[in-house]
Amino acid sequence: MIANRGCVTLRNICLAMLQVSFLTFAAQAKKPHIMALTPPTPEQTALLERAIANEKVMEKELQKRIPMVQTYIQNVKPDADLATVPVSDKYILSRVDFDKSFEADGYRERSKGLLQGSRGALNYLSKALGLSAEYVPTGFMDMMFIDAANFDRQHYEFGFVRNDFLGTVHTQVFDVLPKEKNSSGRFTGRIWIEDQDGAVVRVNGIFSGNAHLDRPRYFHFDSWRVNLQPGIWLPAEIYVEETHGNRLDDQPDLRAQTSFWGYSLKLPSHEAENTAIQIDNVTDNSDQSQDVSPLQAKRAWVAQAEANVLDRLVQAGILAPPSDFDKVLEAVTNNLIIGNNLQLPDPVHCRVLLTAPLESLAVGNTILLSRGLIDVLPYEEDLAAVLSFQLAHITLGHHIDTRYAFNDRLLFPDEVTFQRITMNHSLSDDSVAAKKAIEFLNKSVYHDHLANAGLFFAQLQSRSRQLKALTTPRIGDSLLSADGTPWLADLTKAAPKLDVGNLEQVAALPLGSHLKVDPWDDKVLQLNAKPLALLTARDKMPFEVTPILFRLTRYADPALAAAPATTGAGPTITAQTAATGANTRTVHSQQ
Repeated sequence: MIANRGCVTLRNICLAMLQVSFLTFAAQAKKPHIMALTPPTPEQTALLERAIANEKVMEKELQKRIPMVQTYIQNVKPDADLATVPVSDKYILSRVDFDKSFEADGYRERSKGLLQGSRGALNYLSKALGLSAEYVPTGFMDMMFIDAANFDRQHYEFGFVRNDFLGTVHTQVFDVLPKEKNSSGRFTGRIWIEDQDGAVVRVNGIFSGNAHLDRPRYFHFDSWRVNLQPGIWLPAEIYVEETHGNRLDDQPDLRAQTSFWGYSLKLPSHEAENTAIQIDNVTDNSDQSQDVSPLQAKRAWVAQAEANVLDRLVQAGILAPPSDFDKVLEAVTNNLIIGNNLQLPDPVHCRVLLTAPLESLAVGNTILLSRGLIDVLPYEEDLAAVLSFQLAHITLGHHIDTRYAFNDRLLFPDEVTFQRITMNHSLSDDSVAAKKAIEFLNKSVYHDHLANAGLFFAQLQSRSRQLKALTTPRIGDSLLSADGTPWLADLTKAAPKLDVGNLEQVAALPLGSHLKVDPWDDKVLQLNAKPLALLTARDKMPFEVTPILFRLTRYADPALAAAPATTGAGPTITAQTAATGANTRTVHSQQ
C-alpha cells in the first residue's frame, strides 16, 4: 500500500483533487486502544469471502468504463452563527478511461502509472495545488475500493457489527482493521455488504499513513456504490471530510464530494478525434412550401448548429439526455413567455448540464442550466429569474455561434470539450439581456415574489469571493458580472437585508438539494424527499458541500420498474403554467 513516489498513479491524481489545503498537524497523540472485534460466524465469513471476490469483479468491470469524475472541494472555517462557512474552493472535472488507469493485479507497483491518458490533468492539478514531489498525496484511488491489492482475510481482521437496511437493500455491517498495525495505506473503518450478491455497497473510514507526516496523506471518506446493472455495483459518490479540532494552527477544514456518472459512455474509435455525431428522434417539421426563404434558411442554420452542439455535449457526458425534469423548467419558462405575450417562431426547450459550477446558457432555442445552479435555488421565482436571463438572450437574437453547424468543428476529444465549445455571450450582450430579463420578470406571474430572487442574488454575491470555482462558468454565462455584481442585481433592491438568524429567510440551498443523476445513463431525476423544518441558522448551509446519504435499491429493468429511490434528501421543484391561474410560488424547506 506504500505509494511509489516516482510513478504517476490514479490514486495520486484523484486525491490531488482533494488535497486543496496544506494542513499542518500538531504532534499527534498515540492512537487510542481499539476495542476487540466480534468474530464473524461461519455464515458471515462466507459473506465476507464473497465480498472479497466481488471487489475483484468490480475492478474488472471498471476497466470497461470511461465515466465522468467530478470533484468539488470546499475549505471551511468555524462561524459563530452558521457553524462553518466556506473560505475557498476547487473544482475538477475529467473523463477517466479506467482500462488505461490501473492494472487489477497490483496497480500500486506498476511503474507506468494508473492514468496514461490523463498525465496532462495530473500536471495541471499538481501545479494548481502547489504539490511538490515530496508531498505528492496518495489515497483517492483507494477510496473507490477498500484495498485493491490486499483486501483479504490474510491482511485484515473483520468484526460483525449489525444488520442494517440502506434504503431497501439489506446489508450486514462489519468493522475492518489491518492485521499489521503499523502498515501504511491500509484501510481502517467499516463496510456494508448487501447479502444477495455479496457486494460491498458502502465504505466508511480512512487509510493508515498519517501518523508521522507533517501533511496528511489520507482523508476520512464515505464511499457509496449503486446497483447500475444486474449484479454490478459501481462507485457513485464519495464524501470526504477532514476536521482538526485539536489543531494549534488556523488552517481550514476540508469537505469534498466526488461524483461518478457516464458509465455507459463509449470510447471514440480514435483517441485523437471523436466519432461522428448522431442526432436521434429527428422528426419532419417541414410545411407544404416547396421553397425556403432566406430567413427560414438562417433559422434552420442556427437550429443545425444547436442540434450538433447539444448532441456533442451529451456524447461527452456533460449534458443530460432529455428527461421529465426538463418539463418543469419549460413550464416556468412558459410562464415568462405567456406573461410577456412573446411571439416566438419556435418553442423554447430546457435541458440540464450535469456539472456543479453555477452557470446557464442558450443554445439556439434551448436553455441549459447546470445541475449545481438548479440545486441551490430555493424558490420557483429564483428559477424563473435565471431562466429569464437566457430567454432574454433568445428573444434578442443572441444566437449560438453558427460555426458549429459544420460538424467537423466538433470532432475533438471529450476531455477538451470545455476548451473547444464556448458559448458564453459577450459582456455587452449580457448587460442588455439582464435589463430585458428584469422586464420579463416584472410582467410575469412571479412579479409579487421577486424579493426572494433578490435574496438569492444577494447571498450569491456575499459568497462569490470565497467560492470562485463554484461561481466560474465552464461553458456558458456567469450569474455575475466582471466586478462580482450579479447581472440581475436590480432584484436585490426590493429584497430584504440578509438575516442569518431569520429561519423564515432561505436565500440559497446547499448543493444536492433538488436533483440526482443516474450514474449509468446520465438521466437527471428530481429528489423525492421529506421536507424538514429549519431548527437553527446552521441548517441553512447556502452553497455548501454536505454529507451523502443514499437510499439504495437493487437494479430493475427500466421498462418494468418505477424510477429508482432517491439519494440523500432535498426539496422538490414544481411549476404551474400561467394558464392555471394558480399561485406559482413554491417554497422549499430545508432538509
